[in-house]
Parts: sequence; structure tokens; C-alpha cells
Amino acid sequence: VTITTRQLVSHLSGIRHYEKDITKVKEEKEKANRALKLTKSHQDKEQKAKEGKGIDNTDCVKQKKEHASETKSRNSKPGRNDKEFEQEEYYLKEKFESVIESLKIFKNDPLFFKPGSQFLYSTYGFTLLSAVVERASGQKFTDYMLKMFRDLDMLSTVLDDNEAMIYNRARCYIYNKKGRLVNAPYVDNSYKWAGGGFLSSVGDLLKFGNALLYSYQAGQFKNKNSKLLPGYLKPSTVAMMWTPVPKTEVSWDRDGKYAMAWAVVEKNQQYGCCRQQRHYASHTGGAVGASSVLLILPEELDPEAVGTWPVAPPRGVIVTIICNMQSVSLNSTALKIAREFDKEKWAQ
Repeated sequence: VTITTRQLVSHLSGIRHYEKDITKVKEEKEKANRALKLTKSHQDKEQKAKEGKGIDNTDCVKQKKEHASETKSRNSKPGRNDKEFEQEEYYLKEKFESVIESLKIFKNDPLFFKPGSQFLYSTYGFTLLSAVVERASGQKFTDYMLKMFRDLDMLSTVLDDNEAMIYNRARCYIYNKKGRLVNAPYVDNSYKWAGGGFLSSVGDLLKFGNALLYSYQAGQFKNKNSKLLPGYLKPSTVAMMWTPVPKTEVSWDRDGKYAMAWAVVEKNQQYGCCRQQRHYASHTGGAVGASSVLLILPEELDPEAVGTWPVAPPRGVIVTIICNMQSVSLNSTALKIAREFDKEKWAQ
């Protein structure tokens, strides 16, 4: 078979995740699909009931108040994290000297499906992707990434190297089987630098989000007084990264699709004065003893007015949360925060 880098970056490669048993993976997918169908069926019934009764202005207010709780239910992932962290490979203690060497963990395992035919989130897909970067760049993947972080002024973003002395490195925690908070077990993440092997700070992740948002919007602004500096990436590149890919899905927001290393929700509103979907991009992170999210909510720019605006990009809201505790669902919280800041800005 042929596996492309686009398939790797959108989790369509067929390479396994931590679970080696394809039967168990299929069972979990079927359960998730059944739950999603039930949720959609319930929402459709509610919508039809509202249409039958009619909606007045007071209903509009009620809809807005209920939106937050609806978002929470859509984003919930009951049971996923607990089962996810039962996989032994999360707790590897072996140190790998290169990303090429770490391919041995999965390189002889069969593909779960024909590349491009189905979606399966795969950390190891990103390990292979990092090997591609290493061969294409002609330098170690870790060196390549650290140089990029320096270009982005992300000076607090480093490898999660157990031996290195890292200033302000936080301790990580998990709940044990008795429900008590304990220190997270020792692990070595050198087998998955690309998929979960970097340490960062909220300040650095905000810089990363701003750099992407600036790159995304820079082409839309025409500054007459002084020429805008180019973005770190071309606007077309970020637009491509944030374009939903067919046959993909997102566990942390059922309204979303997976794009290229990002989950994306597209702007959509089916009925007046009812639930709206704003365009945003996000990604969550889960590791032994830690959880995170980075969410980018671009401002909806007026194409006619954008050329005359005195304020340069980035325009929008960026939210990042890093939590030194395992299995914390953060996307819905980040989305609520982003919406509140966005609402406050337009109110002014």
C-alpha cells in the first residue's frame, strides 16, 4: 500500500494507536456511533417540537442560556480516557535515541484498514510523520522542532526529557483505583516526540496560536501606512490545515471534523435564533498525568471593511489550558471561555 503524509496528518493511514486489537477498536467505534445517533435523534425531536410550537423572542433568550450546557453534553467523552490509559504502551520506560529507532514499536504490525478509507486517531502515525520530517530536513526531528520553537519565540517549549534539568517543570498527577490523587508513574516519552513528547507553557502556546492566526489572516489585511510582515506560514497553508477532511471525526466536539493536525468546526446555523456553530480550530492533549487544549476562534472579518481597519492581525480569541492532571476534558471549557471573550469584545 501507499501511505501519504496527508493521510498521516489527518489520521487516515490505518496505522494503529495504542490498542493492538482491531476487534476492540471496532467495538469502541460502534458504541460511539450508536451514542452519537441517539444524541442526534434526541436533538432532532426537540427541534421539531420547537418548530411546531413556534419560537418567540423569549425562546431566543432561553436558547442562549441553554447553549453552554448543550455544548458540554456534545463534547463529553464518557469512559474514553479511563480505557485509553489502560494501554501498556502509555507507560514505556525505554529511552529511544531517534524517531527512526522508535518506529520498531509498530512498524511490523498490520494496518487496521486501507489507507484513506477510514479514520483512526493514531499517535504512531505522527511518529512516522516525524521520521519523514527528519529524512526530508536532513537533521534530527528534535533539533528541527527546537529551532522552529525558537523562531516562534517559544523559549519555554522543550523536550520532555527526564534527565534534563527543566526550570519550573510541574509534577503530574493521576487518580488511583481508589479515587485518590497520587503522583503519576514514571514514563519516557522519547518514543513519541511528535505525538506527545514536548513540554510547554500557556504563554508559549498563546504565541503559537497567535502565529497561526496571524498567518491565516495576514493576506486579508491591506495596511496602507506600512506593509505587514509575512506570517510564519502562508495564509493558504493555514487555510488548508484548517479545512475539514472527509471521512474524519472528532471525539471532543461532535460538530467538528479532523483537518490536518487540527480539529475544525465550520460556521453553520440552520435556523434563525437557534444554535450557532462558529468557525474554530482546536486540539486537545492527553498524557500520563496531564491534559491540555489549544483553541483558536478567528474573528469573523467583514471582507468590505477589512482593508480599511487600522488594527492588524491577529484578530480573534485564543484559549489554552494546561492541566497537570490526567483525563481532564478541556475543549468545552476552552470554547465557553472563547465565546465569552468574543461576546464581550463585540459588546464594546
